[in-house]
Amino acid sequence: MYVGHFAIGLAIKARYPKIPAMPILMGVGFLDLLDGIFIILGFSTVTPNLKSGPYLFFDLTFIDWDHSLLAAVVWSVVWGLLFVKHRSVAIVAAAAAFSHFIADWPMHNSDLALYPHSVEHYGYGLWGRLGTVAWILEGAFSAVLAGYAWQQSARRGVSLTWPCAVLVVLFLQLSPVASPMRLVATLDEPLSHILHGVLVSLGFLVPGLLLSWLLDRSERLHE
Repeated sequence: MYVGHFAIGLAIKARYPKIPAMPILMGVGFLDLLDGIFIILGFSTVTPNLKSGPYLFFDLTFIDWDHSLLAAVVWSVVWGLLFVKHRSVAIVAAAAAFSHFIADWPMHNSDLALYPHSVEHYGYGLWGRLGTVAWILEGAFSAVLAGYAWQQSARRGVSLTWPCAVLVVLFLQLSPVASPMRLVATLDEPLSHILHGVLVSLGFLVPGLLLSWLLDRSERLHE
């Protein structure tokens, strides 16, 4: 799941318009932001595999420190605690962060552990089962959530034109055809997994900050 995480963020922000955008839009990608860093540091392991679709081209061999159920709960609480001065913001931020694990569940290929080094793993595996169709389904899922966010925001006179445009770009950019991960997967190690980690972290940091700015800007224009 990629663009779907940001679509969930847009929907949460529309549902709770008084909550600042950054705790939500950065929260939905917090686990993957950590994942990229952990891959670079060697705590997590990914393996190049050009047959691993629809757009990742890597097997997520070991991502327990950020994407196990226990880790997701812990990191979500940590993210929420960063905003503990405002209880409502902290709760929504933590929920946004944990939504990442829930959204990944149907897509991931049994690589979501119960806890680090657990034998039991989860993930329904739509990536492996459906390939490109899984990417299309993610787009449809994102469109529905973006539509909800658009409708809710429009009622308050807030435009989501630019945030939704960003979602479209993100959806097309990380596609079976355009994904930069295909090229990265062909590089020699350790460059391959290091660049993978860099792209994963930047792929959530940059759009998360951009969408936060765009959403807050739309709210200010409405005032």
